[in-house]
Amino acid sequence: MSIEIFMPALSPTMEVGTLSKWLVKEGDTVENGDVIAEIETDKATMEVESIDDGVVAKILVAEGTEDVPVGQIIAVLAEEDEDVADITIPTAPKPVAKPDAAPAAAAPTKTVQPAPVEAAAPAAAATPVASAPVSTDTSKRVKASPLARRLAAQKGLDLAAVAGTGPYGRIVKRDVETAQVSAPVASTQAATPAVTAPTYGAHDIPFREERLSGMRKVIAKRLTESKQTVPHFYLTINCEIDTLLDQRKVLNTQGEKDGIKISVNDFIIRATALALKKVPAANVQYAGDKMYWYERAVVSVAVAIEGGLVTPVVRGACEKGLAAISADVKQLAGKARDGKLMPEEYAGGTISISNLGMYGITEFSAVINPPQGAILAIGAGVQKPVVRNGELAVGTVMSVTMSCDHRAIDGAVGAEFLAAFKAYIENPVMMLL
Repeated sequence: MSIEIFMPALSPTMEVGTLSKWLVKEGDTVENGDVIAEIETDKATMEVESIDDGVVAKILVAEGTEDVPVGQIIAVLAEEDEDVADITIPTAPKPVAKPDAAPAAAAPTKTVQPAPVEAAAPAAAATPVASAPVSTDTSKRVKASPLARRLAAQKGLDLAAVAGTGPYGRIVKRDVETAQVSAPVASTQAATPAVTAPTYGAHDIPFREERLSGMRKVIAKRLTESKQTVPHFYLTINCEIDTLLDQRKVLNTQGEKDGIKISVNDFIIRATALALKKVPAANVQYAGDKMYWYERAVVSVAVAIEGGLVTPVVRGACEKGLAAISADVKQLAGKARDGKLMPEEYAGGTISISNLGMYGITEFSAVINPPQGAILAIGAGVQKPVVRNGELAVGTVMSVTMSCDHRAIDGAVGAEFLAAFKAYIENPVMMLL
């Protein structure tokens, strides 16, 4: 009996994936545990192993195909002693690579020198539209993507008069963009002013067009949803870090022979975890008609990588020392940049930290990473005048802004958390208690 191989769910947020590369071909023999393909998820490129023995009878999804739904059949194996010729290949529609999409493993970019705005496009470049009169029969559904329908409505274009070039004759974005407007769409509603389709970019400047990666698509979707659906509010506190910097210098001098180097961010991670333990009302998440109160602090740390941002998690920061936290962060950041993070290494955080201090940014507000209830935006330590014991002095001040989900965290709770955080940062020895 043949064995069907499905697009796996390789992360908690994965709904679709890009089949970057096949490592086998039809006719190859595979065993349980053999790596057969590379899948690009919203977080990383991961290897997929075969869980059965057999012969690759048919590859149903070509490498480079984007947006393959989780659960879609991507290949079929023939079992031992089974004739490949007798295999029944599934006939259900499968994802088709977009004609203009390049394989994800080597996605080329193109530089475009646009024509001047005043120049009219040649008439021959337009996709011809069927000359038949507009049909008023609504019993026959027109196959079109949601984006194509929206663009057609904006252009006043009748989809019934557009020839589709997508899979199974489906009308896609490019069909609408290149179609000529022949007649207004019939409507029983009152006429409304024509809406011009949005135009992206400045057309009198040369530009480079690049397809969005799966990661960038997910970032765009999740953060748009966050700002639209999560009621953010912001609290800012200033922390003097001179004592922290002095103690860090001592620790690094002592640990130099062992290769230990503690960063300011390591102190921040531990202080965040300890502050959550001290103020458990800030270690929460909103979940519709209920709240989740977490008994452990799991700190997500934003790491910038090529093409996006990932948030590996540091677990047990309340129990770990600074050296252990430093080792964890270095390992996780390296795996993130290599695209090798496993789902358990970036899922399950209860709060996030975004530190732009190393870039000289002194203060900013970060967008909450749903479903978490808060994120800390860490600025650079800057020397400023401060008052100590009634006298003016110069101190190194670090600005910290906390973005809170007001559905889960009230202002007083956020303020209490930041006060606890500040106490740990300004008196690092308290982190040892």
